[in-house]
Amino acid sequence: MMPKNVLGIIYSNSYDSSLGALTARRTMGSVPFGGRYRLIDFALSNLVNCGVTKVGVIANSNFHSLMDHVGSGRPWDLSRKVDGLYMLPPFTPGATESGDRIDTLNRIMEFIATSKQEYVLLMDSNVVCNMDLSKLFSFHSGKNADITIAYANGKAPKLEKTMALTLAEDGKVTNVGIDVKTESDINYSTNIILIRKALLERLIGDAESYAYTSFEKDLIQKNISHLNIYGYKVDEWSKTIDSMETYFDANMALLEKACRKNLFRADAPVYTKVRNDMPVIYGITSKCENSLIADGCQIEGTVKNSIIFRGVRVAKGAVVENSILMQDAFVGEDARLNCVIMDKNTVITPKKTLSGDKSYPLFVGKEIVI
Repeated sequence: MMPKNVLGIIYSNSYDSSLGALTARRTMGSVPFGGRYRLIDFALSNLVNCGVTKVGVIANSNFHSLMDHVGSGRPWDLSRKVDGLYMLPPFTPGATESGDRIDTLNRIMEFIATSKQEYVLLMDSNVVCNMDLSKLFSFHSGKNADITIAYANGKAPKLEKTMALTLAEDGKVTNVGIDVKTESDINYSTNIILIRKALLERLIGDAESYAYTSFEKDLIQKNISHLNIYGYKVDEWSKTIDSMETYFDANMALLEKACRKNLFRADAPVYTKVRNDMPVIYGITSKCENSLIADGCQIEGTVKNSIIFRGVRVAKGAVVENSILMQDAFVGEDARLNCVIMDKNTVITPKKTLSGDKSYPLFVGKEIVI
């Protein structure tokens, strides 16, 4: 299977509600991550690194920051005369989140049908992973599969309609559970699904005819005995964002060398929108330990075990620990932060103390002054 024969479709609003206030004014795909990236960067980079040249991004609501970030797709080499990046705006009035996947796919079926690609790869934007999709394509072809679902093994994400896969030795899916209640490790779908375009068109057409409402139950679970559905295990480090806690944990994982080495590889770069800025300025009184600090920052206080985005200022005497400070945030003199997530352009005035917990970080919304 040639990657150029695959059409990538990314849901930018997938599970917006799981991040609460963090996605109140932006899509899941445009949520900042890791000091300089957005969550959608990983899906886009995975696609272009394996050779996919046409990508559609579904945007249902709050997509202005997303459009500003992806632009014409130039950072991902998707600004092309042929194929390239396509923003797919809401065609249904009042559409919210990713909503019903069947309804969402039905809205963009004309875009899919007129694409020359023979296969469609469906992806969510809440999965952080640097995945070699060419191996998934080879697996799909080798098994002569109708549908291939990429899965990870571990605790199931706390997301609606999460699919738990039961697999035969050859990887064929023999059973699919929906929202399985268990604390044990399971094989759960990452919602990276490869399917032949003609089959997807037929399934969505049947869904519309028979008023099916659930992609997972009506199109996957009910077709286990009728289609060759296979599971492909994601061996690379991955994290599915399903809450503020997992978002916090995924960022903090970047402070581990092994995680960074797996996620940011020289042979498979993670691309993002470039913002040229000056190098970090460290004051005489500054102290930094085990942190990721992006360019454009001014650090005069203490930063430990934290993720610091571009343009952040930490004043003299301030202490920031186990926290995530997004773009252009400001921490005043002698303020103390522990387990705090600060959104863009937030301000903590001098001598304030804010503290959360690693299992329940404190969130400060965009442009709020405390």
